[in-house]
Amino acid sequence: MTSLDLLITILLALAPISELRGAIPYAYIQGAPLLQAALLGAAVNALVGPIAFTFLETLHHLLYRHLAWYVTLFDRFVERTRRKVERKVERYGYWGIFLFVAVPFPLTGAWTGTLGAWLLGLDKRRSLLAVFGGVALSAIIVTTIIALGFGEHSIFIKHF
Repeated sequence: MTSLDLLITILLALAPISELRGAIPYAYIQGAPLLQAALLGAAVNALVGPIAFTFLETLHHLLYRHLAWYVTLFDRFVERTRRKVERKVERYGYWGIFLFVAVPFPLTGAWTGTLGAWLLGLDKRRSLLAVFGGVALSAIIVTTIIALGFGEHSIFIKHF
């Protein structure tokens, strides 16, 4: 894996849409061993929670006061996030954040889980623990899917 591939993997792990679902397969396809791809993707994606909380507690307030387009974009995203996360959190508490982040579907990762926790006024430390746990489980799920479906040593290829 080249330096450029490493950079792309890191950017994919940090990007709101791809997160682990993009980073781990990309690194693996570029030649990283699956365990290395999973650990790198999970470690970088785990940084999303602290980055998002820091942004929401600082720069967000400044942007929200001064940029009309940011207000429109943020408010739309917030409403969608609130609808997705609120029921799970009301029902399961911090486990709801954990499960929301753990399911490797688009728009259900660390960014949305952290934003949801912030919107609902949840405790930052406990929310970050739920996000970290969700990232770890999501990495396991994505890695397992890759192990079952790609490469000469995969279970899928051996049986078919």
